[in-house]
Amino acid sequence: MVAASLLKSSFLPKKSEWGATRQSAAAPRPATVSVVVRASAYADELVKTAKTIASPGRGILAMDESNATCGKRLASIGLENTEANRQAYRTLLVTAPGLGQYISGAILFEETLYQSAVDGRKIVDILVEQGIVPGIKVDKGLVPLAGSNNESWCQGLDGLASREAAYYQQGARFAKWRTVVSIPNGPSELAVKEAAWGLARYAAISQDNGLVPIVEPEILLDGEHGIERTFEVAQKVWAETFYAMAENNVMFEGILLKPSMVTPGAEAKDRATPAQVAEYTLKLLHRRIPPAVPGIMFLSGGQSEVEATQNLNAMNQGANPWHVSFSYARALQNTCLKTWGGQPEKVKAAQDALLLRAKANSLAQLGKYTSDGEAAEAKEGMFVKNYSY
Repeated sequence: MVAASLLKSSFLPKKSEWGATRQSAAAPRPATVSVVVRASAYADELVKTAKTIASPGRGILAMDESNATCGKRLASIGLENTEANRQAYRTLLVTAPGLGQYISGAILFEETLYQSAVDGRKIVDILVEQGIVPGIKVDKGLVPLAGSNNESWCQGLDGLASREAAYYQQGARFAKWRTVVSIPNGPSELAVKEAAWGLARYAAISQDNGLVPIVEPEILLDGEHGIERTFEVAQKVWAETFYAMAENNVMFEGILLKPSMVTPGAEAKDRATPAQVAEYTLKLLHRRIPPAVPGIMFLSGGQSEVEATQNLNAMNQGANPWHVSFSYARALQNTCLKTWGGQPEKVKAAQDALLLRAKANSLAQLGKYTSDGEAAEAKEGMFVKNYSY
C-alpha cells in the first residue's frame, strides 16, 4: 500500500519541474494564462494527412518489421535474412497493382524509407504514385521497466526530433510508436503511466516535426483473462494516454490511434464472437476517445486474417464518430508471404493474395464484408506469445 501511494504521487513530474513556461506548484496562479499553441507550423498539414489516411474504404499496411523480425518471416519460407531478400519482399508489397484503392498509408522501417525497389525506383516514390502516404516506425523497441512486475517500456525519445525532421525530408508524413501493456503481469500503475507519458511525448515531438503520430498502446493478447478484464484495463490505459497527451498539448485532430480490439486473452477458454468484440470495443471507444480524433486504425495482434476482418466488419455495422479501420501487418501479409515463398515466378500470385486481403478489409471498413469463400489457411490464428517487432 505504501508503494502504491508513492507511485501515485511521484510518477509524473512535479509542476515545478515542467520548465519555465509553467508556474511552480507553490506560486500563485496568474489572472490570465498565456497558452502556447503547438504544431502551428504544420497544423493544417497534419489534419489533412490524418484525414487522407482515414479515408473511406482504406486502411494502413504495417510493413515496419525490424530487420530481425523480417528475418524471422523470411526464415519461415526458407530464405536467408539478407538486404536483397528484404528488398525483394518489400518490392512485392508496394508494387501490387491498385494497392492504393484499399491502402491509404504504409508504415515503413527505417531501412525501407531509404530503400529502392528491385527496379531502382525509390520505395517512397512508388507508394506516393499509388496514392499511399508513407509512414515511419520511430520507436527503438521495448526494454525492461525497472521497478515493475517484469513489464516493459518503450525507448526512443532521445534524438527523436532530429530523426523525425530527417524522415520528413525523406518523404514520411506520419509516424508510429508502439508500446505494450501486459495483463498477466498486472498491469502495474507504473507501467500504464510510463506507456501513456512516453506516447504523449512522442506524439508532441512528431507533430512539431510535421508527422501525424499513430498512438499505439498495445494491450497484449497474452493470458487467460476474459473480455471483461481486457475492457477494464483498456479503459485505464486510454484514460491515462489522453490525459498525458492533453498535458503535452497534442492536437487531437492531427493524430491517429492504433488500439487493440477488446478481446479475451489468447489462452482464454471462452472465445468472443465478432458481435461481442464489436460491442465491447465500441463501448470502450465511446467512453474514452474524443470525436476530434480522425481515425481508429486497429491492430490485429495475432488474430487470424479472417478473424481480424470479421471483427472490423462488425464494428462498422453502424455509424461511428471516427473512421474505424485497420493497420494490419500479419493479417494482411501472412498468406501473401507463404504464397510467394521467395520464388520470382510467384510474385503475381502473392500480390493477388495481398490484394484479396486488402480488399476484404476495405469492405470491412465499409461494413460490407462477408467471409463466404475464405480459405481455411486465412482462418488460422497467428498469436505468438510475448511477440515483438
